[in-house]
Amino acid sequence: MKKIEAIVRPSKVGDITKALHKIGYPGLMLTEIEGNGRQKGLTKTLRGKEYKVEFMTKTKIDIVAKDEEVENLVQAIRKAAYTGEVGDGKIFISTIEDAMRIRTGEKGALVI
Repeated sequence: MKKIEAIVRPSKVGDITKALHKIGYPGLMLTEIEGNGRQKGLTKTLRGKEYKVEFMTKTKIDIVAKDEEVENLVQAIRKAAYTGEVGDGKIFISTIEDAMRIRTGEKGALVI
């Protein structure tokens, strides 16, 4: 099992969700986050004064999937999240040792 964490623009979440549903993967978790990277925030002007917004609002998408599903999921996310601009986000993939369904006690790949 693998965990896919995608940090994306909030405006792309709908496109990503549709892309995942289209390939038959309905389960995901969303978290609103703030951070910065290469984008280094933004400088905005309000009423003639400039101010710096250091942390950009992003959405983190978490998916736990079977190993054989990961490549299709990652490509669907990447394609749906892409704008070609700085700040499109990142995708991280890590290994999950085990999982358990609380209600039934089922373990492993049966849970996902």
